[in-house]
Amino acid sequence: MTFSPSALDLARFQFAFTVSFHIIFPAISIGLASFLMVLEGAWLKTRREVYREMYFFWSKVFALSFGLGVVSGVVMSYQFGTNWAGFADFAGAVTGPLLTYEVLTAFFLEAGFLGIMLFGWRKVSPKAHFGATIMVAVGTLISMFWILSSNSWMQTPQGVRIENGRIVPEDWWQIVFNPSFPYRLAHMALAAFLVAALIVCAGSAWHLLRKGARDAVRRAFSLSLWLILVLAPLQIVVGDAHGLNTLKYQPAKIAAIEGLWETHENGTPLNLFGIPDMANERTRYAVAAPRLGSLILTHSWDGEIAGLKSFAPADRPNSTVVFWSFRIMVGLGMLMLLLGLLGLILRRGRRLYESRWFLRFAVAMGPSGLIALLAGWVTTEVGRQPWVVYGLMRTAQGVGPVTVQQLGTSLLLFVIVYFAVFGGGIYYMLKLLDKGPQPLAPDDARPTAGPAARPAPAVPPALEHDVLAAALGHTAPR
Repeated sequence: MTFSPSALDLARFQFAFTVSFHIIFPAISIGLASFLMVLEGAWLKTRREVYREMYFFWSKVFALSFGLGVVSGVVMSYQFGTNWAGFADFAGAVTGPLLTYEVLTAFFLEAGFLGIMLFGWRKVSPKAHFGATIMVAVGTLISMFWILSSNSWMQTPQGVRIENGRIVPEDWWQIVFNPSFPYRLAHMALAAFLVAALIVCAGSAWHLLRKGARDAVRRAFSLSLWLILVLAPLQIVVGDAHGLNTLKYQPAKIAAIEGLWETHENGTPLNLFGIPDMANERTRYAVAAPRLGSLILTHSWDGEIAGLKSFAPADRPNSTVVFWSFRIMVGLGMLMLLLGLLGLILRRGRRLYESRWFLRFAVAMGPSGLIALLAGWVTTEVGRQPWVVYGLMRTAQGVGPVTVQQLGTSLLLFVIVYFAVFGGGIYYMLKLLDKGPQPLAPDDARPTAGPAARPAPAVPPALEHDVLAAALGHTAPR
């Protein structure tokens, strides 16, 4: 039996491939930008050089992730006009302006202050530099706002009418603040903060395992664990609210996530394990907990949830995929919560920095935020199928006039280039993490005394070089 992909299959896989590479870098940037804002604020308040040392180090990781995020995002905008020309023609009146607002309000803000943030320590006052860091952090959040608004509208469209086969906006307030948007925005923001916290935690734990780690490493490790302890349970609460919203507006997605085929009138079981079989309309090897599905998904003991058989076969998402992608996300979320709780217990026993088994666990959890993020996006996007705009346009209708040969060739080129470019970028990021925070020179660590002194503490030339190299994604000659 041979597999002969269609243009639809290749267009979907190509977009999934490129967005999977892209999404990890903005997530790191969003989380680290806010983390850098906290570090510089702590330095301004206390003038303790450990915070500035942490800032310089993590700003290099931020610069690299920001640059890679910009580069990887450019490709997807072109795919809308080529691979997904049908979708662009149908829904461009909504998605076009929303993505334009993201550029005008967020990207310009980030670009305007990024140079000051990375290279302005010797050019502006400490407060002005802190303002630039705040603007970059706010810019990343605004960017997330518009991107999530556009994607959420595709999940729960409203505020439009269809005229001559195209979407016509009627109420922009309803379009931007569509029913799923607040939940998905909060869920994504917390996910980005967790991604950054886990990377900081893992990088710090790696150096603590080597013994003799600097105070900047210990403080970063402690702060990241506090963040995980707060963010992980908050994410669980937000995820629960998001699930209730999804049940209301996309019931077929919930049925697919849970591998539910039948509608149970007196309480829905929760399939803890199983292999959904789309062809035979059943979940094989199911291990179910009676009524637990109703309790979790409806917050009632006997809540009714429509099974997949309630929907036409053509309207069913692929349960086999989303059943497991969702469980990967949730399982990793539980491990994040465990990491935070264990950190609290060890902190109380004054063994936080010495427990090598815990440090190894923290290192292993480093990529868990990114894996959970990707699993969550797979759940969201595959669970929306077969719709590109839920209930209004099927994904098959959104493909542009491209051939299998064209898509196959471009996909092959994407795979080669992406693994070379972004694989190199990720390798360089790991090298940065392995190097760790470096001590500041005594002259550079001295704070500004007053108006007559230099406008801000100087950046050591070596550190300025490293930040520039990170922004460019390679090591430049000195």
